[in-house]
Parts: sequence; structure tokens; C-alpha cells
Amino acid sequence: PAALQLIPLATPLRVGCEVRDGLSLDGHFGYLPLPFGLSLSKPRITPPAFLYTHPLIATPMSSTNALEVLIQALRRLPGVGVKSAQRMAFHLMQHDRAGAEALSVALHDAVQNVHHCARCHTFTEDDICSTCLDPERDASRLCVVESPADQSALERTGAFKGLYFVLMGRLSPLDGIGPKEIGLHKLMERASDGVVQEVILATNFNAEGEATAHVLSEALKSRGLHVTRLARGVPVGSELEYVDLGTIAHALVDRR
Repeated sequence: PAALQLIPLATPLRVGCEVRDGLSLDGHFGYLPLPFGLSLSKPRITPPAFLYTHPLIATPMSSTNALEVLIQALRRLPGVGVKSAQRMAFHLMQHDRAGAEALSVALHDAVQNVHHCARCHTFTEDDICSTCLDPERDASRLCVVESPADQSALERTGAFKGLYFVLMGRLSPLDGIGPKEIGLHKLMERASDGVVQEVILATNFNAEGEATAHVLSEALKSRGLHVTRLARGVPVGSELEYVDLGTIAHALVDRR
């Protein structure tokens, strides 16, 4: 057109829409060159056909490129949404390319070399992890945890010197995770080897963790094994008036 005018944005952009060079690709406009005399009387309109081929409009997000693939890959991390993934990707590409290379190499090496221990199912680079091979550990006590992260937390306390069995999950019927998926059969074999005298259930204290502990406890007790559960009580350094009632009730029941 011979004459153009810039129409300023009249309404806020919708959450989630894509903006490139001041242009919104979902029907809301920031600054678009429109033929003279055309007014935007509605806050949301259908753009004229010629705008879809306008040279200022960028390629939609649906087109695959390396940066978008990186963002989508970062979104696989727990607790990472679109915005967080974008910040990470932009930071790595703009400020820390060496860190991006190191992260790429570390991830590749971990995927290639880290696998489950044949005895306890935790992560290791060998067939048997160093904890299971440690002759100083008390093999008569077996602590059952949900994940390698839980095992690591217990190890950092320095209070447990026995061995572990990692379930790699917890019972969740709604998600299709049953006793078979968490390795109940392998746990029963491990606990019934004649060496284990006590099985400590250290699953989490939520609905799924409690259900998992109950099922495991019943199955292990049927084999004549001594089963215990992590105690629940008032956190160290806390004041009773600020502790939730459920924790206080369990502390009273489990008092010693």
C-alpha cells in the first residue's frame, strides 16, 4: 500500500501467544502495518489474508529448530515449565556455551554408563554398586526406599550402616503401577536370602508411600521377617504450637 499507519495495541496480549518483532501470531496485534483507513474496532479480530504472508511476520513456533528442540527437552525436567526452560536455554546459548557443552557431554556419558545395580537397583556404573560390595555394611538389615534420591538422603545422615533395596517407584493404581512394577518379587527374594533379619520400610509419608509400606509389610511378615517402619515425630528444633496435628498425633503414638 502507498500509505501505512501503525495501529498501537489496544488490549493486552493473550497469555501464551507468541510475539516476534512486536507482532502477535494469534489474532492480537502489537504494531502491525495496515492499509490507511483500516481501523481495529474489536480487541480480537481475524487478520486479513495478506498479513499471513507479510515479510515482518516470523515463522510460527510449530516449525522445528535447534533452540526450540532444546527448550522442549529442558521441559522434561520436573518442575520446569515453558518459561523456565526458555530462561535456561537462552542463558546457556547467550552466556555459557562452554557450560552447555559440558552439560551435553555429562548427560551423554551418564545415559551411556549409568544403570541399575543388580542387587539393590540403585544407580551405578558397575554391575554391583559400592554400597552392596562394602564388607563393613550390616547385611542383616535391609532398608527399602522408593528412589536413589531417598537412598542418598539416608546415606548423608551417616546413621544407617545396613544395605538398601530401591523400589524405583511406589504403588499407584491410578497410574497403572502395581506390585510387579515396583519389583515386589525381587524384594521378596532379596529379603528371604537367610541373611536379612530386619527390613526397614523407608517409603515416603504420603498416601502412595503409606499404601506401599502397608503392602510390603504384609507380604514380608508373611515370610516371617521382622519389619519396621521409619518413625514419625516432631522435627528437631520445632515448636509444638506450629507443628501440624497429624505429626503430633503420630509422635504421641510412636513415643518411646
